[in-house]
Amino acid sequence: MILRYSTDIVIFGGGIAGLWVLNSLRNAGYQTVLFEKDSLGGGQTMASQGIIHGGLKYALQGALSSATEAIADMPSRWRACLDGSGELDLRGTQILSDHYYMWSNASLRSRLKTFLGSKSLRGRVEAVATDRYPPFFQNATVSGSLYQLPDFVVDSESLVKTLASKQRGAAFSLPESGVSFEHSSNQEDRVAVFTHRGRKIYIRAKRFIFTAGEGNESLIRAANLSNAKTQTRPLNMVYLKQRDLPKIYVHCIGDSFSLTPRLTVTSHQDAIGETVWYLGGEIAECGVGNTEAEQVAAAKAAIKKEFPWLDCSSAEWRCFTINRAEANINNNHRPDEAFFLKDRNILVAWPTKLTLTPALAEQILQNLIADKICPSTKDMDRISEADFEAARLGDSYWNLEKSA
Repeated sequence: MILRYSTDIVIFGGGIAGLWVLNSLRNAGYQTVLFEKDSLGGGQTMASQGIIHGGLKYALQGALSSATEAIADMPSRWRACLDGSGELDLRGTQILSDHYYMWSNASLRSRLKTFLGSKSLRGRVEAVATDRYPPFFQNATVSGSLYQLPDFVVDSESLVKTLASKQRGAAFSLPESGVSFEHSSNQEDRVAVFTHRGRKIYIRAKRFIFTAGEGNESLIRAANLSNAKTQTRPLNMVYLKQRDLPKIYVHCIGDSFSLTPRLTVTSHQDAIGETVWYLGGEIAECGVGNTEAEQVAAAKAAIKKEFPWLDCSSAEWRCFTINRAEANINNNHRPDEAFFLKDRNILVAWPTKLTLTPALAEQILQNLIADKICPSTKDMDRISEADFEAARLGDSYWNLEKSA
């Protein structure tokens, strides 16, 4: 049996990028559906720390780079969405912390890096008086300086749930057999082909959009695209659980010459109410290739060095690897901004960073308008759960072990 459908837009990849683009295009009137191979948000999105940042980490060299300029206005854009006044309505998304902090220990090099970063951002970084320190830092037993950043932290799980809930009936699970692409009758555009439940299903679209992160590579091969290249940069992320852990949200600026914070800490809560510290930054980048025991030992040493007054002797420690997927441009360089490229009726897209997701959706919408790709004025045959199963929601990594 053969089924044939036509729609305006088909998106492959249901992380933050795909879900944001899905909401943006449907709000603009485009008939759009999304396919996700595993679970919505279950890859890079759930592995992110949820920091919506304005570029401080890219300004630690004391000068505004293109990466810093591209990202500087993103926190205000996200805040507008979170209060319901922005381009998308993200009310219902949990904000874990309305502020983010930077902790500088007493070493000269660390203080210098913090100072230069602060000057580069011209007033966006505010030194916190000691009598205004959050409780955890008031108990510090070592000298240091605390700075408040314009950044904030969202709960990735609730963000995915909010975006998915607004588009019920438009997000489907990609069949295990995957998808292939055939040229249409005019040999210019491509048609998506699925084999599912004993049927062959053809979907014609004005545009196919790949927002699958690491999965973009297999989609590029399936569509036989010659000008799209992707790359991955691995991380070895660590988390620790302990019921009485305080909740903190902070970059710890180390005393090496690296421009990456030595340690980036966000706080979360697992399914049974335990506090989770999620650790990224230099430790995640430099820990690639470590065994679990080696990476956990390195994380314990880093926490002890930065927060010697903290007792985490009863904590449970875990680590996992995740690949950040990015466009490969100019011989393994990555773009500073949200990025996509077009090959006939296919767009291959990467937000580059969680924070830049709104910029990616805007670029895609503007490209459709520039190419005179207009929303259909009449209803097309609707793809439904009679053809494909609904995509399921992903879960945080620290909850997956409980359900495993």
